[in-house]
Amino acid sequence: MTKTVFLHYTQDELNRNFDQRGWATNALEVIARCERLSKQTRQSLELCANVVYGAHPDEKLDIFPAAKRNGPTQIFVHGGAWKNFTKDDFSFPALAYVPAGINTVVLNFSKLPKERLPTVVDQVCRGIEWVHANINNLGGDPSKIYLSAQSSGAHLSATALQKGGYDFIRAATLVSGPYFLEPVMLSARSEYVELDEWEVMEYSPGLHPQKINCPVLLAYADNDTDEFQRQTKEFATGLAKAGRLQKLLFCPDVNHFELMECFHDPRHVLVRSIFEQMRIVRKA
Repeated sequence: MTKTVFLHYTQDELNRNFDQRGWATNALEVIARCERLSKQTRQSLELCANVVYGAHPDEKLDIFPAAKRNGPTQIFVHGGAWKNFTKDDFSFPALAYVPAGINTVVLNFSKLPKERLPTVVDQVCRGIEWVHANINNLGGDPSKIYLSAQSSGAHLSATALQKGGYDFIRAATLVSGPYFLEPVMLSARSEYVELDEWEVMEYSPGLHPQKINCPVLLAYADNDTDEFQRQTKEFATGLAKAGRLQKLLFCPDVNHFELMECFHDPRHVLVRSIFEQMRIVRKA
């Protein structure tokens, strides 16, 4: 009998479930498109680049202001398995947000294993808090702050919401994230995600849905890995019991990376759901 290491997964199956690129043959192609979209975004939209929000050299953010002052703000937290990419690779959500009148802030933060996961969560918290304290001076309304994130960024955001207990975040959209770290630490990702037993529990936002103070829209892709889909559904159940789940959105006919790319498209069901969450009606 083949030995299982978590639920019904063998070691090889669990490792595969935490390797989204193995489930998406076009992953590198989509990533390259997103890099081009981000460059286009920085060239075509007004930008306040590399604003410092903390003491660490990685603690910087980009602000894409909307034309109208005192509008809402979306803080975007990117993914990348906690070890890949920077804010410069994820400017493209502003292509959908800014024309809809939404100030867009893209956070940068450190990567594993250069820094530990708790340190990166603290950075995301500092970034969120900096935006709340300063967005009024940058054309935004501090009472209209939202959070959106994808993949490992969804984990960081959910954990920041849990840790910060923020009452100024109106709502969050978390897409295709890992929310329970026990299977992560049993997978090949444990080679660079180093946590002790207490930290595995403490930094698993799926175990603490009651500590999140805002409505949450959870989304996942048709071709996300089985484990990422399972974790999203389980987190949704916990959020619903805590009265925090706004919506569980299934996005058909896309994989993990294609759904990431959809953040730039105001016509896609994901972005339309975010606009609905913010009560913004997109003009035709």
